[in-house]
Amino acid sequence: MKWFVSAMDILYEDNHLIAVNKTCNEIVQGDKTGDTPLVDLVKAYLKAKYNKPGAVYLGLPHRLDRPTSGVVLFAKTSKALTRLNAMFGAHDQIRKTYWAICANCPQPMEGRLEHYLIRREEQNKSYLTKPDARGAKQALLNYRVIARSDRYYLVEVALETGRHHQIRCQLSAIGCPIKGDLKYGAARCNPDGGICLHARRIEFVHPVSHQPISITAPVPDDPLWHAITGSVSDG
Repeated sequence: MKWFVSAMDILYEDNHLIAVNKTCNEIVQGDKTGDTPLVDLVKAYLKAKYNKPGAVYLGLPHRLDRPTSGVVLFAKTSKALTRLNAMFGAHDQIRKTYWAICANCPQPMEGRLEHYLIRREEQNKSYLTKPDARGAKQALLNYRVIARSDRYYLVEVALETGRHHQIRCQLSAIGCPIKGDLKYGAARCNPDGGICLHARRIEFVHPVSHQPISITAPVPDDPLWHAITGSVSDG
């Protein structure tokens, strides 16, 4: 456990919050694989850092899919968790920006996508559906191409809603599946088993101090990510 604690990339921490840069191989919560989830690793980190004798409280107001990398925000206090849950539920109080690498260029290169999605639990997959279909949920996002390499395009996505596999499904729907995402139409998998979707930045007003917070996650340590983002300036 000490190895995991030392290797974890802590992006932000204060008395109420902690944010970690998740890798594409980590699960946020426990699942049937039995792999150690990120929430347990962060608890171990806090227990060791502050020499806590008992159980460590850690709330999880949002999640990332296992193959997705980037910012995961945790609450260290129940007060922060309650307020963050309400903020994430409101959809307009927390700004989430993602970077995706696609083999195809979206047309147009900047725009807004509106679809209706339905989740199939047995397949752990979302599909486009009609607005009046049972279980349909509106999915909204804004995107723009911000860089390219010889073979790939870097697409920045700003979410307006937070649906299951929303970015993966909507980009696939316009002919731009995310690199490595076999579930949504990519030609082949990535060597590390992840997909080229990165939760780049999260911005919000601190639920306790009420100060503006912006947390940015460095991209994965991968040649393609470094090559395609090398000239990008964001913030």
